[in-house]
Amino acid sequence: MLALDKDLQAKKSTLEEFQDLTLRILDFLPNVISGYEDKGNFRIYVSNQAGIRKYVRPINQNLFLEKKEFILRFSLLKQVFEKIKTGETIFSEDENIVIDTTLYTIQQTIGAGLDLLVEPNSARKHVGNRFEDLIKVIFNSIGVSSKKLVLQIPYETEEGVKSYKCENDLILSPFQKVRSTSNSLDENEIVLSAKTTSKDRMGKLFIDKILLEKFVNHPQKVIAVFLNDVQRKEDNNISYTLVSGLFMVYTKFLTQLDGIYYLDPPPVVKKSPYSNHMKRFSDLLTKDLRKLLTS
Repeated sequence: MLALDKDLQAKKSTLEEFQDLTLRILDFLPNVISGYEDKGNFRIYVSNQAGIRKYVRPINQNLFLEKKEFILRFSLLKQVFEKIKTGETIFSEDENIVIDTTLYTIQQTIGAGLDLLVEPNSARKHVGNRFEDLIKVIFNSIGVSSKKLVLQIPYETEEGVKSYKCENDLILSPFQKVRSTSNSLDENEIVLSAKTTSKDRMGKLFIDKILLEKFVNHPQKVIAVFLNDVQRKEDNNISYTLVSGLFMVYTKFLTQLDGIYYLDPPPVVKKSPYSNHMKRFSDLLTKDLRKLLTS
């Protein structure tokens, strides 16, 4: 078995691998956490080891599961995924909560482990990588074909034709295999961006959608999946990073994305007009995905 710090930095390809890693970290955390500060629903854990003080990213206590509950809900999560895979369309609110809390716990547990065990710059990179891994594993688990794709967009220079590489985190397809290629996008497929936060990235989503549609010469469905939009501020406070006004300006004057989904939505998402554009991640899986893939 890999050492925990190495395991956190290793690519994950199955739900079971994510379960095993989450349980390892949940067992590890009580041994190294020395205290915490609460700010609303969020808890900021701190570790003092060998004279070194480290903070864990803010964790939403309304979504984060203790070990016993995580084991139970992970089993339920696989049942919900099987329902989605077999084409069922009716899901209870409890099933949506199972999706959001279990996946949130997986990702935030991994983030906490990386915060405590890995050098900060490397930790940030691997938090994002594991989130991309997790999102891909989720769609594999519900039977949706997907593929990471780099679109090559040519442009002319004095030295000849060069290519701009437009990297897409995931292409979701209604077909048995993804039909989009490095030179074209299938109109029926969805371009998905998976990021832990929208901070410094929201504008690129809108620009990329405009760019992609100009290049492929047809409408293209583009969605984003975010973990959250909250960060630690100083030692015992939090701040929200979603620039909601700018999002609405982009939506009105640039283009409209086909969906923004959060595992931990910021408070503004509950209010109009943001609630018309932003939803929980579980809403994508249980309600919107089928419509997006068939429209």
